[in-house]
Amino acid sequence: MARELSIGIAGAGIGGLAAAAMLAREGHRVTLFDQFAAAGPVGSGLMLQETGLAVLGAMGLRMQSEALGTPIARLHGISVDTGRAVLDVRYGALRPGLAGLGIQRAVLFDVLQAAAIAAGARLVPATRIVSADAGAGTLTDAEGGLHGSYDLIIDALGVRSPLSSAPKDELTYGALWATLPWPVSSTFDKSALEQRYEVARKMAGVMPSGRAAPGAPDSLTYFWSIRADQYDAFRAAPLIHWKDAAHRLWPETAVLLDQLAHHEQLTFARYRHRTHAVPVKDRLVHIGDAWHAASPQLGQGANMALLDAYGLAQSLKQEADVPAALRLFLKIRAGHVRLYQLMTWAFTPVYQSDGAMIPWLRDRLAAPLLRLWPAPPLLAGLVAGAFGAPLKRMGLKAER
Repeated sequence: MARELSIGIAGAGIGGLAAAAMLAREGHRVTLFDQFAAAGPVGSGLMLQETGLAVLGAMGLRMQSEALGTPIARLHGISVDTGRAVLDVRYGALRPGLAGLGIQRAVLFDVLQAAAIAAGARLVPATRIVSADAGAGTLTDAEGGLHGSYDLIIDALGVRSPLSSAPKDELTYGALWATLPWPVSSTFDKSALEQRYEVARKMAGVMPSGRAAPGAPDSLTYFWSIRADQYDAFRAAPLIHWKDAAHRLWPETAVLLDQLAHHEQLTFARYRHRTHAVPVKDRLVHIGDAWHAASPQLGQGANMALLDAYGLAQSLKQEADVPAALRLFLKIRAGHVRLYQLMTWAFTPVYQSDGAMIPWLRDRLAAPLLRLWPAPPLLAGLVAGAFGAPLKRMGLKAER
């Protein structure tokens, strides 16, 4: 590294924390701003793919994360309308031993936050950043406070970032999420993310999500697809109305539904699709959902943020000049981002939409096609985040 940089990061999420840890380790002066009095995760369980796990491996955090997660070997979904499998992704079809990792978002957050603090990053809580001057390298908070000037500003504020463009596409569907203890007796597969669909208007899923601490009980994340404009009606109605519908869709989830007694136990996540048109401007760079927000259909969100953070850190390591480093960052990441934004946009209506024709075709064509070569390795590669060779572009290798 030719010189020490002063770096301001807005947003202490997965991408912001990972960037803070890696850049502080390289000797840069990193200040990380978060709007909450105590930084914490937003959301429920998530899936780490081999792309995100490779970044954690390079950071020395993979073993710690895997010890608290649950390996997921398969994604499997059934249409209740036909009884046929309409989603069947087996990671082993791409490479023996390959798997995703179900993990609680809070666990991954804690791992990354500890790494950032240990590396020397300075965390500034209770500071909501509302604007940035890309030319001057300054950040302004909600109270009018001016921060900087920084050699580099990283926008990691997520999909609602005031520093990036507002999403053009507010997706019709979001989801209700809850992390629950794994039932002592159940038919759920501990090595699979399982889903049930009725057309594409109803979807329920169960994903293994590891444990909160070493020795703690196993958990799972339950999710239910819901139209965003129906969320208020869901909140206003007795919970039993929703539970009856959820039970009809997937009777085996009764053991989970019985654990839910209040609306507050279900967190509503709204999905947005947007790619910020100018990810780099002067001293400002957007990463993660602040650059590329999408639905979680392909399970790429946290992984893309980790890849962005690693790509940015490597670019600054290779190029002492900030503008040159940001150009290299875009060269490394832009193609992969565009590809997965397109793929996610195309897949979303197959499993979450009001349409009837696409789910009808899905139910009748997916079952036989899922088993025909080259579908199995292609689907595994798509879900694993391997399309576009993002790891090769950054000199990373899959561990298994």
